[in-house]
Amino acid sequence: MPASQTDQALKVLKARGITRLGELMAAGVGQETVSRLVRSGQVTRLARGIYQLPDSDIGGAHGFAEACKLVPKGVICLVSALQFHELTVQLPRAIWMAIETGARTPRHSYPPMNFVRFAPDTMSRGIEKHKIEGVTVRVTNPATTIADCFRFRRKVGLDVALEGLREALKHRKASADAIMKAAQRRRIWTKLRPYLEAMLDHG
Repeated sequence: MPASQTDQALKVLKARGITRLGELMAAGVGQETVSRLVRSGQVTRLARGIYQLPDSDIGGAHGFAEACKLVPKGVICLVSALQFHELTVQLPRAIWMAIETGARTPRHSYPPMNFVRFAPDTMSRGIEKHKIEGVTVRVTNPATTIADCFRFRRKVGLDVALEGLREALKHRKASADAIMKAAQRRRIWTKLRPYLEAMLDHG
């Protein structure tokens, strides 16, 4: 195994964290070199075409990094975004991700993902960018996440949407004004308003 390719592969993986095979090949690392590194235990294969070093720091958001590496144009949303912002005790079995209307549904066996469709303008508003294990992760901000949970309440459950709203107000992750504006942009304000007003009335 060419030492130069091995060194380059480990250098790229250390710098980028979760890395696609295409990124390794673009850096001059052959597919056979990657396969040998996996067999020797120097590199871990997370999913088809996705790799990282075995001693990488794997935090609670590791799955989000994997999902966004596989679906770079996707946005972490709904219950997964609530989880990211610490606004729920729910631990979804699959990562909730928004993809643009008309986009092809990605087919990946791991990590498990649930997809919802967002219009192009919706995909670009109320979004935060975070770095997790070297991967850029796009996630809806707290106010937008709450609005989306009410919009998709039949999918996630009204109780989950209410929990997110209550926790956001309690821990000041989103102001009532920010939630109202997000709900208006998502065209769900009429449904969300009574719950928000009731919570504000009860302190």
